[in-house]
Amino acid sequence: MAFRHKVRQWVQRFGVDVVRYPLHDPMARTVRLLNHYDIDHVLDVGANDGGFGSSIRQLGYIGRITSFEPLPQPFEALHRKAAEGHGWNAYQIAIGDAKQNVDINVSGNSGLSSSVLPMLDSHTEVAPNSRYVDTYTVAQDRLDSLLFELGVPVGDRAFLKIDVQGYEGAVLEGASGLFERGAISGLQLELSLTQLYAGGMTYREGLDRAEALGFTLMGLDPVFSDPKSGRLLQADAVFFKA
Repeated sequence: MAFRHKVRQWVQRFGVDVVRYPLHDPMARTVRLLNHYDIDHVLDVGANDGGFGSSIRQLGYIGRITSFEPLPQPFEALHRKAAEGHGWNAYQIAIGDAKQNVDINVSGNSGLSSSVLPMLDSHTEVAPNSRYVDTYTVAQDRLDSLLFELGVPVGDRAFLKIDVQGYEGAVLEGASGLFERGAISGLQLELSLTQLYAGGMTYREGLDRAEALGFTLMGLDPVFSDPKSGRLLQADAVFFKA
């Protein structure tokens, strides 16, 4: 025990950590939950370059993945990853609460912090490289109607992962038909513990909306922290219908 503690202290000097795998690995826990609840379709909204899809595949999820990413540069990487995998489709479109064109603010950190919403100083002060550097107009659609138009079968064991930087409320509104049908059995939301985007959904609103939809919180993992103070700013919350 003492030896492991010393090893962990030594590697932490380089900005990394050593923890017991897999239960201390957030993605591994999520995949375990996907398998436990017999999820057969992951709807990946705000997929960026396909990192989420690749990770759950590597950790043993074998079901269908449908990913959505509106920005062209990350979509290219996403499309390549999806093409290499079985049962993984990717579409270049934004997901929201209405069928219309929207302007996406493109962030300087490889698009990871891009959002339809204006970014607040509370975000840029702790992550200057996330500042917006461009604006891109894209097509947007509701998830419930888009899946029908694309002929994508959903069934009743789907998991909806949403990573849209404050725009989660609009995505949930646009998926209301899926929730009403009982098609969504699991949900992942990126919750902001402080306001980072103007008009963005707060963590309390996210928790309340998930509970109102009949979901129980089953995982909470840090995503984004203030490097100076250590204050947690965003966390991924995973919910399932128990």
